[in-house]
Amino acid sequence: MIQGFFLEDALGERIGLTDEEWAVIGPLLPAERGRGCRPAEDNRRYFEGMMWLARTGAQWRHLPDEYGKWNSIFRRYRRWLEVGAFDAMLESLAEMVERDPTADMIDSTIVRAHHCAVGIKRGLNKPRRLADRAAA
Repeated sequence: MIQGFFLEDALGERIGLTDEEWAVIGPLLPAERGRGCRPAEDNRRYFEGMMWLARTGAQWRHLPDEYGKWNSIFRRYRRWLEVGAFDAMLESLAEMVERDPTADMIDSTIVRAHHCAVGIKRGLNKPRRLADRAAA
C-alpha cells in the first residue's frame, strides 16, 4: 500500500492525493474484488494513476510503473465508467461542499471546433457565408 505517494508532472507539480484527500475520496469508489486467484489491489494507487493520466494527457501505455500495469488500471477505469462511479463521486463531493449543480457550465472560449465544423472547405482560406450559398 502506498502512503503519501507522489509523482511530479513536467511542470514540477505534485500529482497524487494526500492522506486527508484519500480519506474523503476512497470510500466513494467501488470496492474491488480479486479476479480469480489474485487479490484486488489498492484503489488508491489505481485512482492516482488515472489522475496522472488526466493531468499529463499521456497515453495509457506511458503510465509510470509506480502506478502498476497500465492495462490493469485501464480496465478498472473502464469498469468504473460503466458503473457510473465517477459521476456518483462528483455528485457526492458536490453535496459535501453544498455546491449548486445548476451552476455548471462550459466556457466556450476554451472549446475548439474542428475546421470542418465551421464551414471551411479544403483549399479555402475563409469560411463560406450563407449569402455565397444562396447565390450559387
